Amino acid sequence: MIKIDSYEYYYNSEDGKYYIRKKNNSPHSLKKLKDKLNKSKDKKNKGNRSDDSTNKVDKLRDKVNKGNKKNKSRDKVNTANETNKSYDKADAVNETNKPYDKADAVNETNKPYDKADAVNETNKVDITDYPLYKMSIKNNHKHPIKVSIVMPTYNKYHQTSLSLYGLSKQTFPHAEYEVILVDDASSDNTSNILKEVDVPFKFKYIQMKQNKGRSSVRNIGINHAEGELLIFLDGEMLAPPVFIENHYKHHMHESNLVVTGAMHYEGVYTFIMPDYNKDQMAHLKELVNNDAEYRRLYENYEQTKQHSNVPCPLVTKEDIDTNRFQRLSFPNRYFLNSGLKHFGERLEGFTLPYIAFLSGNVSVRKANLKKSGLFDETFIGYGAEDWELGYRLYKNGVQFVLDPSTVAYHQEHGISKRKVKEQWGNHYRFVNKHPHIDVLILSLEWKELPFMHMHKTLVEYNQLEERFPGEYNEFKHAFRVMLFRIIEYLNNGQPVTKLYDLPGGSEERIKIIQQFETLRPRGFDYLASSFEQIYYL
Repeated sequence: MIKIDSYEYYYNSEDGKYYIRKKNNSPHSLKKLKDKLNKSKDKKNKGNRSDDSTNKVDKLRDKVNKGNKKNKSRDKVNTANETNKSYDKADAVNETNKPYDKADAVNETNKPYDKADAVNETNKVDITDYPLYKMSIKNNHKHPIKVSIVMPTYNKYHQTSLSLYGLSKQTFPHAEYEVILVDDASSDNTSNILKEVDVPFKFKYIQMKQNKGRSSVRNIGINHAEGELLIFLDGEMLAPPVFIENHYKHHMHESNLVVTGAMHYEGVYTFIMPDYNKDQMAHLKELVNNDAEYRRLYENYEQTKQHSNVPCPLVTKEDIDTNRFQRLSFPNRYFLNSGLKHFGERLEGFTLPYIAFLSGNVSVRKANLKKSGLFDETFIGYGAEDWELGYRLYKNGVQFVLDPSTVAYHQEHGISKRKVKEQWGNHYRFVNKHPHIDVLILSLEWKELPFMHMHKTLVEYNQLEERFPGEYNEFKHAFRVMLFRIIEYLNNGQPVTKLYDLPGGSEERIKIIQQFETLRPRGFDYLASSFEQIYYL
């Protein structure tokens, strides 16, 4: 119960109102206060207030006002305090969110940022252990990913480090793409990359527990990809700043595309590798003359190479920033010079468009892969696994696009002699799986015939089928069998001779010769030429 006699009224001169407050120890404090106020008013009215009395009255008035404000505005003050607490809390939240706000602003303007989501994740790596591999994720933010870059690598530590640096300089918003580096059980220092690189994008490092091959590791990368668009890029490819942006722009308005920059191949020597062959060393020696500093590094290597069995760096990160590395680059237009440039960017009319699916630098929507299937994991080692997948995409109606603005630079390395045998082995798997004329025709590459010649041979073979149905059966059968046997013999390591050996007087041989002799008069020049080069008449 409140004791009424413990409280008293007091007068506030500013608003002319009385207020209640707890009594002071002195029972006459209110009366004394009123007397003092009245005296000060009288003195003021008489105009003879002194400085001392003024100070005293001012002090009393301040005291009264303070009490008045304290009581009158109690609720207001409390409300204000709560409000201030909210602002303080909001400021704290804003301070926390500033890195994300900054990252969002940078992404909106498509400017690269170096720290973005890494502000909170810089030292954090999420690790998951699977039966076949271990996956570590750096910068594991929740921003939606639009593009996933799948990069397989094996024992190319030095080149891969530079490749990741190039990908960190992309004009595409860093929060919207990820890089999935699948290390196929490398025995060099590739495992150090995770702790060495400082990248602004989401980075997934997948370390295989045993070597599984290109097809298998790419499929693992696909299965962990968050983006709807996949870019397959070899681990030693050095991508220019607009690389991702130029791939992505094609797929924004069309959903059924394969975009490749591999046909406009660029090579670059970023290191002097101990396993370069003589041709590579001679080529590099020629290129270093384009730059005095590169020439000096090369000459130093020449003087000390007998004491070193490790790569000698030529290109630095600063050289990538300034494009100086291009002085050590060179074009390799093998496919274009073989005739593909005549068909334009979309390869219109070209009968072998699937050969544009070169997994060193190619992009395709994940939905198209789900429809056609992933890489065939029976393909082990080097070669043809990408063409085989490209063929399935082609048969499902995907449009192929060649774009020079999506080019990347292949960092040159030593060439393994075993690659040749692996290539023939995988090509043999390819023709076994798809023994169709538009796959078998690639066997003519063994004779070093250009792709334009293969294309025209295939066009004429199809015309022969249309114009003369039921005819030329012996000739067509012999042609297909010989094309298959070329790859079969190469895979078995046996001489490519006597591909369709028949007794001289046999009825089948006579028919084949008769049919062959009518080809050129009927306008099938390329078909006749191709047949002639592999059949020993």
